Amino acid sequence: MKAHELIHDVADSVAEMRDMLRGARRIVGFTGAGISTECGVPDFRSPGSPWLKFAPIEYGEFVSSPAARQEAWRRKFAMDDIYGHAAPGRGHRAMAHLVGVGRMSAIVTQNIDGLHQASGVAPSRIIELHGNGTYARCLECGLRHELADIRTRFEASGEPPMCVSCGGIVKSATISFGQAMPEREMLRAQAVAMDCDVFLVVGSSLVVHPAATLPLIARQSGARLIILNRDPTPLDEAASLVVNADIGDALEPLAQLN
Repeated sequence: MKAHELIHDVADSVAEMRDMLRGARRIVGFTGAGISTECGVPDFRSPGSPWLKFAPIEYGEFVSSPAARQEAWRRKFAMDDIYGHAAPGRGHRAMAHLVGVGRMSAIVTQNIDGLHQASGVAPSRIIELHGNGTYARCLECGLRHELADIRTRFEASGEPPMCVSCGGIVKSATISFGQAMPEREMLRAQAVAMDCDVFLVVGSSLVVHPAATLPLIARQSGARLIILNRDPTPLDEAASLVVNADIGDALEPLAQLN
């Protein structure tokens, strides 16, 4: 296929996606790392990704080993220095607009960067399957801890933080490898997937389970499934439409949709 034919195909698929979204009554957005890469947030699987150097530590090791907790916090703050000041991109802003005008009922996200909230979406409309890396919680009492306070203490002492209320282990409010998925969020995500007419996947490789089952739940419940992603995914054959295009370019015009 020639280059101009590829460009034509991409333009046609983007136009078809926009038409489908314009005609939808209840859109659910489902986002992965790809929506945030233009914001400077690295994805996990690309060659040279800093996540490979500062890989999250498995949950069981974190809980059982003070040394592992110390290393986990060192890696956490190293990653925060890389992308902690990221701002919402065109894709985030377009989806925030769709929520704001009542076309998108919820955003289910695998991301931990907090950029959907920063784009103006009410937290009640966001379902975070893998938690949030912009703050921390005590694993015992659940008290929220702010990262700036933790970092000040950690850099002064070198010791992993403990809860100021109960003395329990404090961990970034993300779901680590080996940690149970949040049951409430999964149930909410399944419910909105079953109640939409279009399920829009944006920037997800759809290889992480159980999150990757949600597009199929939506499809089996009668929704049209749109997958917007840079690369092919395992669920492309189940989709009503697959768009392999730049996410910001493809979504930006939707910020004008009424």
